[in-house]
Amino acid sequence: MIFQTLDPTLLAALLGGAVGVVLGLTGAGGGIFAVPALVFGLGWGVPQAGPVALLAVGASAAVGSAQGLRAGLVRYRAAALMAAIGVAMAPLGTFAAHRLPEPWLVGLFAAAMIVVATRMYLGSRGGASSEIPAALPPCRLDPATGRLHWTQRVAATLGAIGAVSGFASGLLGVGGGFVIVPALRRYSDITVHGIVATSLFVIALIAAGTVANAWWHGMHPGNVGWTFVAGAIAGMIGGRRIAPHLPASRLQQLFAILMFVVALGMLDKAVGA
Repeated sequence: MIFQTLDPTLLAALLGGAVGVVLGLTGAGGGIFAVPALVFGLGWGVPQAGPVALLAVGASAAVGSAQGLRAGLVRYRAAALMAAIGVAMAPLGTFAAHRLPEPWLVGLFAAAMIVVATRMYLGSRGGASSEIPAALPPCRLDPATGRLHWTQRVAATLGAIGAVSGFASGLLGVGGGFVIVPALRRYSDITVHGIVATSLFVIALIAAGTVANAWWHGMHPGNVGWTFVAGAIAGMIGGRRIAPHLPASRLQQLFAILMFVVALGMLDKAVGA
């Protein structure tokens, strides 16, 4: 465990604040720092850290999505569909998390971090545009109404995104934004601001369902866990306020590099376990 000289409660507040700031600045990807923060910072195991990390991410995402709700950026029906299926899939991820060996969980988490870091770094340099196909995406906005034009294909696409996000939330204790944001960028023509706002809203809903299930099965964060959650909420508020004043591309590159370094540490932990 690192920072052993610090009081655990103070350390939890600082780590939660850092996670919230990253989530507030990027709109996605910040939540994937929550589990490593608890594992490396407080010495928790992944199964213990996952539900508390998800609680922190979900609470901070709910605060962050409020801005999108006021601005009318959240796609309500799309968010509701993705969240409903995500909540249904999350218990399967939780079931798997409690039955996989710890090194496997750590390795899976590290692999997810590497994928997110690569996407974030390429996106900051304009490389993400190559992910968007030349053909029209399946989920398109109606020019007349500005709303999604709903078809069976649209529903199936959004449902699949929600299913993967929910399973990842239950398995790894992450919010799922690292799935939702790139998927919506690839398969829809929703604006970036709308995607971020919708992603935060879905994260909050999925996290609420997943945490409720974990709570029902005996998960209680404890004082240190609640402090981590409070820190994440405060960090989200601060991150959302300063985000417009910072160069987004440089921030994404910095976070991507940091995420890659943390992922290497997680892999080292998995191999050495």
